[in-house]
Amino acid sequence: MTEQRRVIARVLSKSADHPDVEELYRRSVAVDPKISIATVYRTVRLFEESGILERLDFGDGRSRYEEVTDDHHDHLIDIQSGKVIEFRNDEIEEIQKEVARQLGFELIDHRMELYGIALDSENKDSED
Repeated sequence: MTEQRRVIARVLSKSADHPDVEELYRRSVAVDPKISIATVYRTVRLFEESGILERLDFGDGRSRYEEVTDDHHDHLIDIQSGKVIEFRNDEIEEIQKEVARQLGFELIDHRMELYGIALDSENKDSED
């Protein structure tokens, strides 16, 4: 692995959010100014093909990325701010397994994304 790829990998592992390629590039260049946007695109594609990264599409036209982990979680996306909140709910997980079972399937994997507007945003809008 090249040093530039190591930088990109470190930036990804330190990311608490779900950066797109442009944001990943901005963060990587802050560490190593010689990294090009093309290097970031190639590295992201390589990491995705290798199963290191997962590409996420939250409907805003930008692919975002997160490291693949053994810890399953789902996402709640604030459609006003774009903020992505990771969550886990054991009750929802059991309901999904039960739905699959009732339809004659064993649930192997799934992805769930919820889209919403923060309630405090609605309250602030009505106060203005």
